[in-house]
Amino acid sequence: MFLVGLTGGIASGKSTVSIMLREIGCQFIDADVVARQVVEQHKPAWTLIVKHFGQDMLLSDGNLDRPKLASCIFGDENRRKLLNSCTHPYIQKEIMWQIFVHFIKGYKFVVLDIPLLLEGSKLLRYINSVVVVYCDGEAQLQRLMQRNSLPEEDALKRINSQMPLEKKKEFADYLIENSHGIEETRQQVRHLVIRLQQSKAHLWLRIPFLLLLLGFIFIILLGVKKLCL
Repeated sequence: MFLVGLTGGIASGKSTVSIMLREIGCQFIDADVVARQVVEQHKPAWTLIVKHFGQDMLLSDGNLDRPKLASCIFGDENRRKLLNSCTHPYIQKEIMWQIFVHFIKGYKFVVLDIPLLLEGSKLLRYINSVVVVYCDGEAQLQRLMQRNSLPEEDALKRINSQMPLEKKKEFADYLIENSHGIEETRQQVRHLVIRLQQSKAHLWLRIPFLLLLLGFIFIILLGVKKLCL
C-alpha cells in the first residue's frame, strides 16, 4: 500500500476534490476529522490545551471553543507552536493507526487529506505521491471572501499566512486545477484516480514490509526452538 497526500490552500477547492475522491470510492483519512477527534472533551490533547490556554477556551458544555482558540493563535507564532505541541503527537498517532488498519485490509493506496502537509508535517516522509489542488489568486480571494463573509483585507491576511499555492505546486507529483467549472475538476480527479490505480508503487513498498515480517517470524521461531531444547 502507498500513501497519497492531498493538500492545497485555503479556498483552493481541496474539500471539493476530497468529496469527489470519496464518491469514486478512494480510501480516505482526513486529518481535520482526526484533529477534531483527539481534542474531544477530557482526551489527553484537550487536557493539555486547557492546561496551557485556560478554561476560557471552553464552551459552556466543556467542549473547546474552536473559533476562539483559532483567533487566539492567529498571528502569534509561539502560541501556534504551543497548540501544535498539544495536538500533533496525538493526531499523528491516530493517523498512523488508521494507515496500519488500511494496510492490513489490503488496500492499494490511501488518500491522506492534510491541509498543512507541505508546511512541516512529519507525515510527509511517508507520502509516496503529493496531490496539490490549486486555483488562480483572484478566484481564491473571491471564494474566501464569499465563503467566510470576510472583507478583502482580512481574506488576504489569511491567504498570506499560508505557503503560496505557486510554491506548493513545486512539490506536487500531481496537480488539480480548480479555477474553472466543477465538471472540469471532476475530469481531472477521475484521471488522477486512474493513474493511481495503475501505479505499481504498492508492490515495491510491500517488499520491505515482507522482509520485516519474515525477520519477525524468524525471531519468534528461533525463540520457540530454544524453549524446546
